Amino acid sequence: MGLIETTVIGAGLAMDAVAVSVTDGMVYSNLKKRHYLEMILFFSVFQGLMPLMGYCAGTVFAARITAYSGFVIFLILGLIGGNMIRESFCRDEVSPERKRLSSPVLFFQAVATSLDAFAVGVGFCAVRTEILPAVAVISAVTALLVFAAVIMGRYFGSVLGRKAELLGGIILIIIGLKSVF
Repeated sequence: MGLIETTVIGAGLAMDAVAVSVTDGMVYSNLKKRHYLEMILFFSVFQGLMPLMGYCAGTVFAARITAYSGFVIFLILGLIGGNMIRESFCRDEVSPERKRLSSPVLFFQAVATSLDAFAVGVGFCAVRTEILPAVAVISAVTALLVFAAVIMGRYFGSVLGRKAELLGGIILIIIGLKSVF
């Protein structure tokens, strides 16, 4: 598999991470450079790690893991999105200025958005793709797209204000629902 094909696959795999990054950029108005780096690191590492794991697992465990991945993605993103929607209606609970993006939230977002990459790794194994260059390209593409997405999200967050959290929660739930169907 060539560089162009791997780059396109990497961009496709990164789309859920991009949507979540836009959402994070909209909702968390106090993002610092550290948060940008954490988001890039979490999403790009997991987008690269999952195909590697899928490649190593081959077809032995693939059917079992992919059979439940949609439900797991929906559960994680549904809970995070539902909480964001709830908080968007609770004006007194947490002010947007004090809302913090935490490493555990990023971890679960990264895991949920990268589960489909496991199946891609199994596919790479089937077509005998060199996995390490593929993983490097997927991670790099994800890092670039996530960085751009957070910046876009910050812009939309400043435009939308408090409605950004409601919209962000809805986006996460839609991504979760998409993974089930």
